[in-house]
Amino acid sequence: MTRKLLLCSSSKAGDSAYLEPVLPHLQQRIAAPARLLFIPFAGVGMSYDAYTAKVAEILEPAGYQVEGVHQTNDAASAIATADAILVGGGNTFHLLAELQRQQLIKPLQDAVAAGVCYIGWSAGSNIAGLTIRTTNDMPIIEPESFNALALVPFQLNPHYTDYQPPGFHGETRDQRLAEFMAIAPNTPILAIREGTALWVEDDQMQLLGASEGVVFQAGDKTPLPCNSDISVWLSGK
Repeated sequence: MTRKLLLCSSSKAGDSAYLEPVLPHLQQRIAAPARLLFIPFAGVGMSYDAYTAKVAEILEPAGYQVEGVHQTNDAASAIATADAILVGGGNTFHLLAELQRQQLIKPLQDAVAAGVCYIGWSAGSNIAGLTIRTTNDMPIIEPESFNALALVPFQLNPHYTDYQPPGFHGETRDQRLAEFMAIAPNTPILAIREGTALWVEDDQMQLLGASEGVVFQAGDKTPLPCNSDISVWLSGK
């Protein structure tokens, strides 16, 4: 199966600069100069133009041309001809709803199948999975369905943490993901911590970074090792 996916947990890690965890991985895989098509639809607190400019401010000094998909005359054609597709973080429900409204799900799937590299962070990574049912975001808008791009045969949970602040009495992330497991026990959830990223090339996958992730499936929580072959999770089992 042809695909190149860089699925980053976050745009920042700790006190890092914006896109600092993303840029080195991007530079290793997309040689500059290159034309990057940015999808800003997860952005709700700022305009799409402002979000695109924020990303361009970081990437253009590295030799990349950044264009917002909303700034093109033909979004589907722009997706098909981009050197790489960037999908930013924000609200996953809004991102998916807008992709569905503009009928861009299939163009994105077709572009990846044709070899265009897909790079997402946070919500942009979340939609690469089967559905958005394991997002951390508030459902501020109702998409046509929760079905996502299905570029990988599992669920994603970016920004994963098992830290529980003292005195906090709400549900933990583990408890929320356990609720999904109770409903869909056979569907794996790959939970990745901030500063890490999944790199998928065809039928090979590894977790990049210094912190292991976690796999939730069938009531079990098992480590997802970093910087080693974890391609077994691409088998759909």
